[in-house]
Amino acid sequence: MFRLPRIFFIAVSLVWIPGHVLASDAAFRNGDTIELRIGGVPSEETQLITGSYTVDGEGFINLPHVGKVRAAGLGQAALQRAVEAAYRGGEIYTNPTITVTVPTTLRFVNVSGDVRQPRRVEYTSDLTVLGAISAAGGFTDYADQRKVRLMRGGSAQLVDIKAVRSNPSLDIILLPGDQIEVPQSFW
Repeated sequence: MFRLPRIFFIAVSLVWIPGHVLASDAAFRNGDTIELRIGGVPSEETQLITGSYTVDGEGFINLPHVGKVRAAGLGQAALQRAVEAAYRGGEIYTNPTITVTVPTTLRFVNVSGDVRQPRRVEYTSDLTVLGAISAAGGFTDYADQRKVRLMRGGSAQLVDIKAVRSNPSLDIILLPGDQIEVPQSFW
């Protein structure tokens, strides 16, 4: 289902935040482990290629017969297409079908600041800002719930959790690697 972006006004600035993000939209990063399955090839080749691969420090996975394929920065569907293209382009297979899955237990969201148990929260595709804070034990008595910072890809967004509680549709779906920082209130 396609949803239009939501627009929030925070202080005097305008900040765009996507309403919903699918797990498959999450870009792979160096160190991520993926599960790759291949179909449409002889069974002995299926066994050779199907397996776990780790994105190396340069952003590539190293595959049999084709070598390195860029994975960092790509989402699940884009990586599937890139691997299929590598096998077709190298004239290794004429019609391979690639399926990429991500073991979500290897991906996290960090929650820090004025929460009861600052920690890494295991990423799931339906994890939201409020859900991650709850998983970290909730707010302390001195937390500023109106100025929670969500840091993603080098940028920060302010999230008003009190507004989220009164209107749950404002809660933001998280991505692996997101960081949530809860400041202390200065009454």
